[in-house]
Amino acid sequence: MLASLFPFMRRFTVAAAVLALCAACAQADATDLVTALRERAIRLEDPPDLTPLIERIAPARLVLLGEASHGTSEFYTLRAKISRELILNHGFRFIAVEGDWNSLYRLNRYVKGTGPADTSAREIMAGFTRWPVWMWANEETAELIEWLRQHNEALPPEERVGFYGIDVYGKDDALRALPLALESIHPEKGEWLRGEYALFDPYLDDLHDYVRALQRGAPSGADAARAAVERLRDGRDELEIDDAEFLHLKQMAWVVKNAEKHYRAMAMRSPDSWNFRVDHFYQTVERLMDFYGPEARGVVWAHNTHIGDARATDMAQRGQRNIGQLARQNRDAAEVAAVGFGTHRGTVLAGRSWGGRMERMTTPPAAPGTLEAAMHEASEGNLLFLLDDAPPALRQRIGHRAIGVIYHPEREVPGNYVATVLPQRYDAFLFIEETKALTPVRRQE
Repeated sequence: MLASLFPFMRRFTVAAAVLALCAACAQADATDLVTALRERAIRLEDPPDLTPLIERIAPARLVLLGEASHGTSEFYTLRAKISRELILNHGFRFIAVEGDWNSLYRLNRYVKGTGPADTSAREIMAGFTRWPVWMWANEETAELIEWLRQHNEALPPEERVGFYGIDVYGKDDALRALPLALESIHPEKGEWLRGEYALFDPYLDDLHDYVRALQRGAPSGADAARAAVERLRDGRDELEIDDAEFLHLKQMAWVVKNAEKHYRAMAMRSPDSWNFRVDHFYQTVERLMDFYGPEARGVVWAHNTHIGDARATDMAQRGQRNIGQLARQNRDAAEVAAVGFGTHRGTVLAGRSWGGRMERMTTPPAAPGTLEAAMHEASEGNLLFLLDDAPPALRQRIGHRAIGVIYHPEREVPGNYVATVLPQRYDAFLFIEETKALTPVRRQE
């Protein structure tokens, strides 16, 4: 079910999901919906001409590109195609993705030409270890990274396009790397930070041990994590490094602080655990916008559940927010464009449990009465929908597919569908009739 997107969400019951989906589908007039979709559909040939979509989203400062799963090739390749167009012709300066800051910062250095010269995107990805490895160690992403590096080679350093991770996971990497990096610049501050972070030392191999320790009454590292952020911020003038390196140090400290907050909420079984992680996503994007300057434009890649406005889904009933909602609330409407992605059937990479073996699974045809089933019926092939001024038939709540890194195709209905008001959630939508699984850079066991 959707709760399987992240382990802490498992508290939501299958029964509740059944009721939510059935309530949504009961409101849907299938005939009117299919007719409205057929009238709005823009057929995508092979290769797809995305000009209408680019014209719609290019004026925005933040373009949010979703995905209906973390393991589908077409979602990655289409997002890469859109991102390249925005970078080449519309001045977009960075891509920020739902991945770990530290791991993906190695790719950022690579595309900007500040890392080792004798490496490649695939060699860097071969070093990724945190599950689900396939999310960023895949051929589709590697192709984009190599393109970014080639694109940047013709630009002066200050104009090069960046690639970053916005997640709180990878906290263990930051806990190890930040004291080492700070010691090399300012030994006294590095020694102080190592002492502050010492409380986390027993949990570096598995931060879920930190959650279990908190549940047993162990002291939290909240104060230490907060102090590290404050001391870095207040001591900027004492560090003889450029702004890019300072952003990296500062962001590692934020990862530790916000991951601790996220994990502590998990230990307390608080529903805020989701929101703390989402807040970190959005705050990281805004830091990148600040870093790239007052005219900066950026592209964000994340799951549909993060980039499509949560207020247009049943997430809002659970008090959950996401990047799409926060961006619209904090920026003018014209500055934000959200694009959702969906599929009718195909294959996907996922696991059957957290940390489990990567599998190439079959995605069954979309369940009857769902958005994807209606799109399939509306027109053959791959489709683009621009959702401005959408008719009433598209403004009803209907189940919309969402596949997480944990997936059980045989139990897909109803848990892998989110009740959604499509044009309130996205500005545009890309529907791929039949999709295939990502291609991992190397075999993952």
